[in-house]
Amino acid sequence: MDSSPRTYRFLPADVYTSGYRVVGKVMVSTNGIIGILNDINKSYLEIHDARLARIHMPTKLVDHFEVVRLVKSQIFAICAARREDLGPTNIVRGGYSHIAELPAHLTTHVYEIEGKLEVAGRFDFAVMIADKTRNFIPIYEAVLTAILMPNLKVESPAVLFNREKVDILGLLGQRSKEEKQ
Repeated sequence: MDSSPRTYRFLPADVYTSGYRVVGKVMVSTNGIIGILNDINKSYLEIHDARLARIHMPTKLVDHFEVVRLVKSQIFAICAARREDLGPTNIVRGGYSHIAELPAHLTTHVYEIEGKLEVAGRFDFAVMIADKTRNFIPIYEAVLTAILMPNLKVESPAVLFNREKVDILGLLGQRSKEEKQ
């Protein structure tokens, strides 16, 4: 008999793969969406009351399922309705209290995401990308855009992106100034 003290609840989620947008609800524990996505014991994510759309027509419903299962490694990003839906601050931030916000632009081969990364101390790209303890990293006040379909533009207070899908990351504070001629 399972006597787990955890309580579960459903949170709305907007999930993006290379070809589909899946909108539905994710069942989470007290660790929020980030706890489910970074759980190393499960390689899939279940979306309840899932509505599917192809990314080239993100508002046209293709199908509707009670439950769909997605392979986590194939997820590019997941948008949350509220920042708090990601999970408790100590889990999302990794336990650090002094956090720097860094405006950033990152790309995958399908999407671009622009928003604010929160890092403890100095930004270290190698550490962020090689961190095997969390495949999904939060970016806040984010805008997700499909590269080949710019009409797919999603604004979200919080997005979790798959670090294994990142091709390029640029800090907006390091953007080159245009030279005057």
